[in-house]
Parts: sequence; C-alpha cells; structure tokens
Amino acid sequence: MITIKLIGGAKKSFNSDELKIDKSDISVSELLELLSMMKPRDTSKIDVENILIAINGSDSSAMNGKDTIVHDSDIVSIIPVIHGGSSKKLVFEIAKKQIQILEIRGQKNINIQFIDSLRKNYPKIKFQVISSNFILNISHLKKILSLSLNAEKNNILLSNKIETDILMRFALSLQISNAISSAGLKPSTNFILIAIGNKNYFNSLYSELSDSCVNLFSKNNDLFLKKHFNISKKYVDTVYSKTPLEDILVEKASILI
Repeated sequence: MITIKLIGGAKKSFNSDELKIDKSDISVSELLELLSMMKPRDTSKIDVENILIAINGSDSSAMNGKDTIVHDSDIVSIIPVIHGGSSKKLVFEIAKKQIQILEIRGQKNINIQFIDSLRKNYPKIKFQVISSNFILNISHLKKILSLSLNAEKNNILLSNKIETDILMRFALSLQISNAISSAGLKPSTNFILIAIGNKNYFNSLYSELSDSCVNLFSKNNDLFLKKHFNISKKYVDTVYSKTPLEDILVEKASILI
C-alpha cells in the first residue's frame, strides 16, 4: 500500500489531501500514469511538468527522477511548483552550508509539532524557527547564523545542537527555556523558518509551505528590539556605524558565554 499526500493545488485534482493505492515497487512515472487514470473527470489535471515528487520526505529528483521506485508503505507527496515569489524565500551559503529562509504567517493553533513534523519529513535538514520580531533584517540574520556555524565548526556551541545555539543568539539568552519563550514559536505571530542542509530538498520544502509564506522582512522591528533588549537611544548613538542597532545585537550575541 502506497500513501499519496496531495499538497496545495494538487488537492483540487482529487478533492482530497490523501489517497491510498494498493501497489508497490512501481516507478514514479508509472505512479503518475495511475493517478491520471484515477482522477475524477470533472477536476483539473495534474501538471506533471511542474510538480515535485517527494518520497518519504526526499525529493525524487535527487534520486532517480521519474524512474525512482516507490515501495510498499512509502509516503509520496505531490507538490505543485509555484514559480516566482522570490521575495518569499531566500537561499544562500555560509561556511559551505546551504541555507533557505522562509517567513511563515502566524497561525492560532500552531505549536512545536509543526517543526517536529518538518524534522521528521526532512531528516537531512536542520530546522529552527525564530519569531519574526527578533530579526532586524537579512544582514542581522546572516551574521547570527555565521556566529552559530562558526561556533559549531570550532566546537564551542552554546548548547549541544546548532539549532538551539541559533535560537539563544537571537534571544540573547543563555537560558534555553527563556530563549524559547521569548524568541521561539508563538501562536498568531509570524516566524522565520531557517533550514540548513541539502539544498536538493529546498524546492520541495518551499512548495509544501508556500501557501503560508509571506514576504520576508516586511516589518520594521527596530522599536521592538530596542525595547525588549533595553537598548537606549543614547546607547545606539554611541556606536559609530551605519548600522548601530544591528552591530549591537550581533556583538551581544557573539559574547554570550
């Protein structure tokens, strides 16, 4: 039995988000042909040229493409590729690590299960979520990530996991519980999703979450950050820099011990 997960617009083709198919050891190509025959007549066709096929969370294009064999008990996710919208995702490299950044719209019922599910479905990627309020801009984000990645390289992380180190540096706290409660995931609050790892999975990840993504860094968090971290105007004015608040935040993050 193969489980088919239909993501985003793919649901419209079957009026469902999940199918069960009593088959095994068939290729992705054969599976798509079978789905085409199963599709109700009055629903939209699956655009097979603009979809990603993930098998147990791994992008099939990183395996054998449409020749990849799907086995019994596999979970196959069909994810439409959404073109454009580059302002909603950012991919870059720091210290030879591939990183993707997404901003997710706040949701009332979201909780830690969200990130636990991502970690389960994408085991080759390290995830962390940071409340959008705690990130000043992309430069601030990259500098904090650089601190954490360099700490990992030199075996001087603030915690035993880089994901926790990242959260602590944005929260400017050595207390993990405090970092989680202040800068971690909160209901109804936008958050930045940080993904570090194999970039072959980034498109699949983005397509899966795209319906919940918003434009990156559209909110000015200067006042919030100054108030939360008790950074006075006088303090900011003493910093000789074009980006004084950013420099203060990064410096504070760098000297956490």
